[in-house]
Amino acid sequence: SKKEVLELVRKAGYELRYASPEFQKEEKIVLEAVRNDGNALEYAAPECQAERRIVLEAVRNNGTALEWASEELRADKEVVLEAVRNNGWALEHASAELRGCKEIAIEAAKCTVWALQYAEIDLLTDKDFALAAARC
Repeated sequence: SKKEVLELVRKAGYELRYASPEFQKEEKIVLEAVRNDGNALEYAAPECQAERRIVLEAVRNNGTALEWASEELRADKEVVLEAVRNNGWALEHASAELRGCKEIAIEAAKCTVWALQYAEIDLLTDKDFALAAARC
């Protein structure tokens, strides 16, 4: 039942993987799942992976959940900033355009300078960026 699935994902978000497709597209259930485990977004229906509110909750819990977001939301600056602030490695899953954004790359570097391997090459050759990144 919906109530049982809701209780289950509140305790263990990844259990969404075993829910029926009907429940994997239920916004309330998916929200609870990603609040518990952001990467439960992987098991959400595509329409939930494209729902900004759900994806923001997921990346606030675990930035790498950005991998499971829709292409459109991986190109959304606010969503990507939230993701890289939580986990710098999320930069890997941002759109190419946002991987070239100084602000986003610096935020990712604050978590781990190693995330810069996913930044756009043009950004890495920018002197101002290199100086800012060196201060992280």
